[in-house]
Amino acid sequence: MTNLSVNLNRIALLRNSRNIGIPSVTVSARTVLLAGAYGITVHPRPDLRHIRPDDVDDLAQLLADEFSGAEYNIEGNPFHPPFMEIVCRIEPTQCTLVPDLPDAFTSDCGWNLVEDGERLIPIIQELKAHQIRVSLFMDAVPHQMALAKKIGADRVELYTEPYATAFREGRVETVFNDYAQAAKAAQSEGLGVNAGHDLNLENLSKFCLISNILEVSIGHALIAEALERGLSNTVKAYLNILAQTSAQ
Repeated sequence: MTNLSVNLNRIALLRNSRNIGIPSVTVSARTVLLAGAYGITVHPRPDLRHIRPDDVDDLAQLLADEFSGAEYNIEGNPFHPPFMEIVCRIEPTQCTLVPDLPDAFTSDCGWNLVEDGERLIPIIQELKAHQIRVSLFMDAVPHQMALAKKIGADRVELYTEPYATAFREGRVETVFNDYAQAAKAAQSEGLGVNAGHDLNLENLSKFCLISNILEVSIGHALIAEALERGLSNTVKAYLNILAQTSAQ
């Protein structure tokens, strides 16, 4: 079965809009892990817009104390300080290297290893020296997968926003085939294949028809869907409190 890693960035983004500590990133992590998620993902950006360095430490402590078998995936650009310092100190299960710009609205492309492969080699070597599995965020371009293997990656994470857009617009088949071919190329090189970005409850099942997808990392859609699916019950709980108060 494909594993689910829940990205907690949106929880931190909401938390950061106030200074009272809610919603709690660690409480949310505990909730998703108790619900059966395989692991958690965080993306600490230099601008601290969502996950902060202290969140990374708090989550590491939570996993050590309560969920020792859960996967911890930290993603980000290794060339933006203090990312590498954080990752090498925490030593998560997996580090996903992403070529996002410091001011990027969200991750919007995979690595071009023809241009960036050589400078990633010492980064990958350093991570492996800390016993961290290395995944590279990649577009669905089959010929790049041999380069990912050559520079030392263990896995690739296919950037799935183009797939999600095609699914939403009703033109998914050609794009789906591109992802299937990219996954096959990666697997033929001995790389594990992860996937993530804009996957949701509607488009996930088709994507996972691709053989041997090891892990999907889902955050924005999952949190949005949680708001929709849990909102009614939350409103009822508030109304119940109000009804009890008025009856006193």
